Amino acid sequence: MVSIGNVQLGEFPLLLAPMEDVSDPPFRALCKQEGCDMMYTEFISVEGLIRDADKSIQKLDIYDEERPIGIQIFGAELDSMVQAAEIVEEAKPEVLDINFGCPVKKVVCKEAGAGILLNIDKMVALTEAIVKSTHLPVTVKTRLGWDHNSIRIVEVAERLQDVGIQAITIHGRTRAQMYKGEADWNWIRQVKENPRIRIPVFGNGDIDTPEKAEAYRDEYGVDGIMIGRASIGNPWIFNQIKHYLATGEHLPDPDLVTRVDVVRKHLHHSLQWKGEKLGILEMRRHYANYFRNIPHSKSYRTNLVNSMDAGELYAILEEMEQNLLEEVS
Repeated sequence: MVSIGNVQLGEFPLLLAPMEDVSDPPFRALCKQEGCDMMYTEFISVEGLIRDADKSIQKLDIYDEERPIGIQIFGAELDSMVQAAEIVEEAKPEVLDINFGCPVKKVVCKEAGAGILLNIDKMVALTEAIVKSTHLPVTVKTRLGWDHNSIRIVEVAERLQDVGIQAITIHGRTRAQMYKGEADWNWIRQVKENPRIRIPVFGNGDIDTPEKAEAYRDEYGVDGIMIGRASIGNPWIFNQIKHYLATGEHLPDPDLVTRVDVVRKHLHHSLQWKGEKLGILEMRRHYANYFRNIPHSKSYRTNLVNSMDAGELYAILEEMEQNLLEEVS
């Protein structure tokens, strides 16, 4: 049984990665229904939290049906990180996660996210301060290193464990790689096989099929897998992986009716949570992924992306379902 503190996650948990403007409550609800064992919020700026920025505060929203859930924060200043940890604790997640992996320039240039990989001592000091400031289990998500010449992930995992983190998720790329090239899980295996490591080690990067999930579990020995981009427009991936690991057989891909139904639910929750304008705008990133490889769907996807009227969006989905089903039958 894999556990983070007192949070029990099963034998081989599947985790939803924190993704900016993606892993919000509407999307997390779908992933939970489709078998995700633990989810993380979008990453939240500690400076935004301590200044009561609306966007940052809204990201603290969590719902009972999502649990267990981790709230992820990022920052670089010790006092701000500690203050933010206190605010996070008030939101009552199961876990507080620290982002030491985001490669985006506007984050890195402030020595936050993956930027802190250039200063491992500071990374450890910030983590220790947060562990001491909260009653929540603290976890970390990070990358292998800044670049291939500065990979110290085995040492980093040991030092973070020694100051009290209760799990680590490792994205198998360096900051220099961004999201390009293949993730190198050999380094993740070195962390997992290190006899000093007692905490769960989760692997992240390039898992997009049930076969790959099984192969990486067996090859690299991780305690679980975190899935990010492969879940966008495909919340079914969690149950598909679980079914394959249990039976060696594939669940069928969701049909058009199922896809349209899930998009309706996603849109409905997005409108409820974000309001009509923002809810419509932020759904646009999802349509192409939900209807990828669906024949004759391009014009409908274009219409969905171009509409700013909720009623019209529901009507497009209804028309899409009826017309494309008629073509198939």
